[in-house]
Amino acid sequence: MAGFLGVVAYGLYKLRSRGDQKMSVHLIHMRVGAQGFVVGAMTFGVIYSMYKEYIKPRFHGSDD
Repeated sequence: MAGFLGVVAYGLYKLRSRGDQKMSVHLIHMRVGAQGFVVGAMTFGVIYSMYKEYIKPRFHGSDD
């Protein structure tokens, strides 16, 4: 979520100095950046969850 908010904050900051770029193009770039961060965060979360559930128990053994 921090990455998403960072992209939004950066986009709002760059909004002032976008030059002659159209507003619609600027908003598309912001959306693509924000979606990239969200997809990356979700991917990281799934990989971390799989690591905790399947890989970590194999190397540390079980206490059963």
